[in-house]
Amino acid sequence: MTELTEPEDPTIQPAPEWPQADRQDLTDPQVAQSVARLLDLPGLPAADHESVYNLLHDDLLAALNSDPADVAFPGTGPDGGAA
Repeated sequence: MTELTEPEDPTIQPAPEWPQADRQDLTDPQVAQSVARLLDLPGLPAADHESVYNLLHDDLLAALNSDPADVAFPGTGPDGGAA
């Protein structure tokens, strides 16, 4: 049987850094806006996490199903090339 680690145990691994909203690798504005909701997650009660993840899922699904022609990406011209 696996034993639980006590909070005072020095072998406890630190939690990973929480992602920041200024992620440069998120070039799609809809995705960036959706992922930004996760920044509030650490301050919310665990009971509210499910609703945040459900909203994130719905937003990402809508972004995936949206027409790319409807979204203007920074740094691109109308033909998809550099502006």
